[in-house]
Amino acid sequence: MDAAPRHIGFIGLGNMGTPMVRRLLAAGHRVTVWNRTPSKAAALEAEGAGVAQTPAAVLAGSELVGICVKDGAAVEAAVFGDDGLATVPDATGKVVVDFSTIAPDEARRIGARLRQRNGAAWLDAPVSGGVPGAEQGTLICFVGGEADDLAAARPLLDVVARRVTHMGPAGAGQTTKICNQMIVAVNVLTIAETYGLARRAGVDVSQLAPALAGGFADSLPLQLFGPGMAAGVYEPVRTAVELMAKDIGIARDMAGEFGARTPVSAFCADLYRAIRNEDPEVFTGDVSGLARRYD
Repeated sequence: MDAAPRHIGFIGLGNMGTPMVRRLLAAGHRVTVWNRTPSKAAALEAEGAGVAQTPAAVLAGSELVGICVKDGAAVEAAVFGDDGLATVPDATGKVVVDFSTIAPDEARRIGARLRQRNGAAWLDAPVSGGVPGAEQGTLICFVGGEADDLAAARPLLDVVARRVTHMGPAGAGQTTKICNQMIVAVNVLTIAETYGLARRAGVDVSQLAPALAGGFADSLPLQLFGPGMAAGVYEPVRTAVELMAKDIGIARDMAGEFGARTPVSAFCADLYRAIRNEDPEVFTGDVSGLARRYD
């Protein structure tokens, strides 16, 4: 790990982005941030971060730039919108690392177009580990892109992630993350059903996650979201149901593109669509709130 302080930019200060920036500040890096809602930058500014007025200003003043936003449309806006990264005249030698989860073809297209516009390199580097991983610097990162660009981005990546795996060329990181999300999205629905069944059968559901710990049914989502499902506590929002729905939707689109058979995740995609239509409060809330569907 290169421990020399760098000037690092960061775009997107949501549940994941804010703790990632705090990790960078704690590591001694100079950090400049931008967020679509400027008020979200106030706390980080008080902790030592600089605040840029535009995404372009973030890239212009930084060696490396991280992005962590909601979806492909938000990435597109940060890169190609008014005052976006692409408006910087020359960004040769700079590397943009996108931690967002978007479709692989979007990652390839955005990265190629940005490099053509101003020379900036692009890595798709989605992460797994949720808010706790972002807070502790223990995220798992899947990277698509050029090996030389990955090496240049290590001062950023090695602070926020405990494991970084180069999965292949552009788009490979996003493909890996979607595989990850297929497992997670199905798992959390099953966990919510499990709590509903156990509660109706008279089991002390507060003991369910501890009882299953270490067995074949155990998982990080069970230990993270199970206690909230048991207690009926669905805040704060650590991972929103709508993000699970987005990602499992990408998986279904990819299955159609490549002719892959994914009947279980396709069925779950339909369940997430039903939640969006029938329970908007659950859909926009934390994954632990899925238990409300099965009480």
